[in-house]
Amino acid sequence: MSAATKKAGKPSPNGETQVATLDVETLKHWYRQMVLIRRFEEEARAAYQQGKIGGFLHLYIGEEAIAVGAVNALRPQDHIVTHYRDHGHAIVRGLDPKRLMAELYGKETGVAKGRGGSMHFADATKNFWGGYAIVAGHVTIAVGLALAAQRAKEDRVAMVFFGDGSTDNGQFYECLNLAALWKLPVVFVCENNQYGMGVAIDKASAVTDVHHKARMANIEAVQVDGMNALAVHEAALKAVAHASSGKGPYFIEALCYRYQGHSVADPDKYRDPEKLEEWKKRDAIERVRALLVEQNLTDEDIALINADVEREIKEIVAFAETSPAPDFSTLYDHTYAEPEHQAMVVPAA
Repeated sequence: MSAATKKAGKPSPNGETQVATLDVETLKHWYRQMVLIRRFEEEARAAYQQGKIGGFLHLYIGEEAIAVGAVNALRPQDHIVTHYRDHGHAIVRGLDPKRLMAELYGKETGVAKGRGGSMHFADATKNFWGGYAIVAGHVTIAVGLALAAQRAKEDRVAMVFFGDGSTDNGQFYECLNLAALWKLPVVFVCENNQYGMGVAIDKASAVTDVHHKARMANIEAVQVDGMNALAVHEAALKAVAHASSGKGPYFIEALCYRYQGHSVADPDKYRDPEKLEEWKKRDAIERVRALLVEQNLTDEDIALINADVEREIKEIVAFAETSPAPDFSTLYDHTYAEPEHQAMVVPAA
């Protein structure tokens, strides 16, 4: 079978993709999720710049539509594996934002008890298996979860998120090959934000429409507007149905653009400011807001949603600020070996 590459939905006269509309309550919920993700990250950025958050901090600002559209297409039993830009996926999956912010602060109340930080959000109760810092390395975990589900005859899929930079890694192609060979229930979601760290995709990859790379393994593939939550959702629903029905993996390329540098520490001097402003004209949150206006919501109605997010954000930050740091006595907790076995034994001369 050859790979089927197509656009989700039907093109409209102005060139944009048309997708099925959602009821107003769902749109309101999605709008709130997207605003919460952005405000969560804006507060995290401020805390990082104040020295309250250490390590690395990679923001998802500008890409919110992908997490909202894709994760909302999953069922509770489905697996999620993602990269180090993982805040948005975790929030949409239903992880407690207070515990997520506490994790950024390195606090005991964090989702990983302050030991994982920004790049390693995880919650086994949500089948959310974490953000991973190794580019493309986490794709192997998703394929493994899908293989386990298939062998156990469980009705679940594994959805894995990665950036365009991962698609030039050898592990990426190995994973595509095995997933297709064994017809594993995997949904590959490439968040193509045009840059791998500071390198533009056309400077690093001979194939810039990365959904074409799925043809290597004859995997069904689609390219969608990653700034349009509804378009992503429609593609993700189709992908989950395809993978869960025994037809094998499915590949989604969501075209988007991150508004920030690679990380908060990145001064972002390598991108054209005018191009960034052009992408911001297609802002995912504003597009959902426009849909709400079409559904007769007033500015006051939308302002109430925003105000509720601000109320929650204050509670989130206060929780992180006041939570205790892990006690020093727990330094060796949650490790594979007992402390007395961790010291290297040097044989006598």
